[in-house]
Amino acid sequence: MPNESINNSVEILCIGSELLLGNILNGNAKWLAEELASLGLPHFKQTVVGDNSTRIKEEVIGAAKRCRVLITTGGLGPTQDDITTKTLAETFNSPLEESKEILLDIEAKMQSIGKPMSINNRKQALFPKGAMVLPNPSGTAPGIIWSPNSSFTVITFPGVPSELKIMWQKTASLWLKKNIGQGEIILSKVLKFSGIRESELAETVPDLMEASNPTLAPYAELGEVKLRITAKARTIEKAEQLLNPVNKELRHRTGLKCFGSDDETLASVVLELLRKKGQTLGVAESCTGGGVGAALTSMKGASDTFVGGVIAYSNSIKQKMLDVPSDLLTQHGAVSEPVVKAMAKGVKKRLGTDWGIAVSGLAGPGGGTHLKPVGLVYFAVAGPESLESKAEQFGAHYGRLGIQKLSVVSSLDQLRLTLLSQGYGHDSIAFKT
Repeated sequence: MPNESINNSVEILCIGSELLLGNILNGNAKWLAEELASLGLPHFKQTVVGDNSTRIKEEVIGAAKRCRVLITTGGLGPTQDDITTKTLAETFNSPLEESKEILLDIEAKMQSIGKPMSINNRKQALFPKGAMVLPNPSGTAPGIIWSPNSSFTVITFPGVPSELKIMWQKTASLWLKKNIGQGEIILSKVLKFSGIRESELAETVPDLMEASNPTLAPYAELGEVKLRITAKARTIEKAEQLLNPVNKELRHRTGLKCFGSDDETLASVVLELLRKKGQTLGVAESCTGGGVGAALTSMKGASDTFVGGVIAYSNSIKQKMLDVPSDLLTQHGAVSEPVVKAMAKGVKKRLGTDWGIAVSGLAGPGGGTHLKPVGLVYFAVAGPESLESKAEQFGAHYGRLGIQKLSVVSSLDQLRLTLLSQGYGHDSIAFKT
């Protein structure tokens, strides 16, 4: 009899030399891990292997000894290096059989795009004997749900994320619920913070960090810190009862350092604050070169609030497009508080918006001086009746792209804090220059 861990656990095997070479970010593993957690299925191991039959076999044989279900991604396409199905069959000494139904489906899909079905496409209709076909509604690479023995099942997906997700949602997740069953529900919430280091955040909640259920796990990205709260229980309701009080306590302790949770971003938060007031925003950017505007326009519905921006990289554009006085540029330089304030006012006037934000700094690697070192960045927010500014010294060690990223984050966060200080949210703060 297989032991309990084998009965319940799931492993993920991502196949593709492009993953090992770093050509493609392995987002499939992250997405699948979250889906397994939502089903309450234990998941203890992820592996990436290239398009090599020997190494794939080694990983599959090892997984068969450890887990109940192995989920693979990649290697189901029509090219010569797509060898997942064939290798699985060889691993368990199973013959391959052609599915006429799948063959006709592939042929119809190829005809719909005006291409003939090749010999390589035909191999996508070959499956190990006894395998259940996992249909692919949007592509030509179906997967399988196959139990080569009574204690082990392998489920295969193509590497294309959109195809994997629809196959999971329509077939695979339903099969797992029915045949593998659910253990404890694993419920997570990610709180997001700005203006605080990971170490500082951990020092704010040492008692909560020691708890076993829910657990807290901090992790940092450039300009942002995240804190994941994870609760385990038999039902979603009980997991929420464990998670919600901790979420509330964390927000209380960290105050305005916490800007959102889960899928929220600084851009989405400031756009929503402005949207509720029916107000508009324009941006003036120098060192970020359009990064602030890109962050805003990546949000759905940004056009409700965000009007546009001016990339004023040269001093002449600052003067012509933003009406920055030449004497300010001469006296203080482009990277200065007076100039960035003039930029914010200028873009607000030029675009006819309620709010204008501006950023100007030294992203490097050269151009710094003793008084104005690389990493010095000025920010300004011009509102209906206010004009605020601040400076940050990020440091040259972040490099040009790092300084630009930090500048985007800081400019959006300054706008968020200014809006909250003026009663645009539930909280009220005093903005500190």
